[in-house]
Amino acid sequence: MKYLEEFANPELAHKLLAEIADTVTKPWAIMEVCGGQTHSIIRHGIDQLLPGEVELIHGPGCPVCVTPVESIDRAVQIARRPDVIFCSFGDMLRVPGSHGDLFSVRAAGGDVRVVYSPLDAVDIANDNPDKEVVFFAVGFETTAPANAMAVHQAHGRGLTNFSVLVSHVLVPPAIEAIMTSPDVRVNAFLAAGHVCSVMGTRQYEPIAAMYNVPIVVTGFEPLDVLDGIRRAVAQLESGRAEVENAYERAVRSDGNEIARQMLDEVFEVTDRAWRGIGSIPASGWQLRDQYQDFDAAIRFEVDHLSVEESTACRSGEVLQGLIKPNECEEFGTTCTPRHPLGATMVSSEGACAAYYRYRRLDEPVSHG
Repeated sequence: MKYLEEFANPELAHKLLAEIADTVTKPWAIMEVCGGQTHSIIRHGIDQLLPGEVELIHGPGCPVCVTPVESIDRAVQIARRPDVIFCSFGDMLRVPGSHGDLFSVRAAGGDVRVVYSPLDAVDIANDNPDKEVVFFAVGFETTAPANAMAVHQAHGRGLTNFSVLVSHVLVPPAIEAIMTSPDVRVNAFLAAGHVCSVMGTRQYEPIAAMYNVPIVVTGFEPLDVLDGIRRAVAQLESGRAEVENAYERAVRSDGNEIARQMLDEVFEVTDRAWRGIGSIPASGWQLRDQYQDFDAAIRFEVDHLSVEESTACRSGEVLQGLIKPNECEEFGTTCTPRHPLGATMVSSEGACAAYYRYRRLDEPVSHG
């Protein structure tokens, strides 16, 4: 079968696919929440290997993709200041705001630096006391503990020239938002293993019970994803709706307690805007009052910025699983990785980027 030779264990992949085919009796739509899972699915053709009854829907699991335009605009405005060293992970530099991106700021002479850890930004602040050093703290629960630790360390070291621009988002409220949408087609979820390695699995149990939806925690390798799909289909066919941990080698039910304690010390839950989706209640983190001196949005007075999404980009529909990327009229024409309209085409984990790399010559197949 096509693609199977690319699996680490083709025989196991064939067995998992056979079990899925033997189990499924009716159409089911399963959403993978993580962008890394999306790329694994598209790269290895998992969606094309599955029985026709099983549809995979790509969810809002790319942290770069869901960072709202207003956060990018705030970052750009801060980074343009001559007294600022702006630090970020590399995948944020080309994400378009309403008036440019961080890469264009750097090209124009702004001091925008790519770092590999927020703790690097703390060291930069220590070494440059005459500059304001700002770190762009984005992402899901996975990256948040290191960002919390950076604030904690800066506080402990007495650094008054360090701050963070926070745009963290949380997975469980996004799942609830999807399940309460009038257009929802999702029957089960594949939850992101790396998020659950931090936060655990217990937070998903009320969601599974309330919405009668199976949630299977899984990893990112093709065999992990196939096993997660197999378990989800088995639950759906038997009428169960449980949280199932298929990633036990990395995930415990209570997650990483030390990381969670650090998060609870530095952050508190707040409403958060998601790019292409809108505001989701209690779906993000912000700094607690005792750490607000480290809030770059307040320090540089950009917390009031609010912008409209581009009407040409349909990334919001992609992020909600309402369309596949190649069903967008702009896909592969006016919107490409070199000239992206939205973050889903920029990010290495974005669904549009995955389709462009592996599927841009395919004809779209509508499941509407």
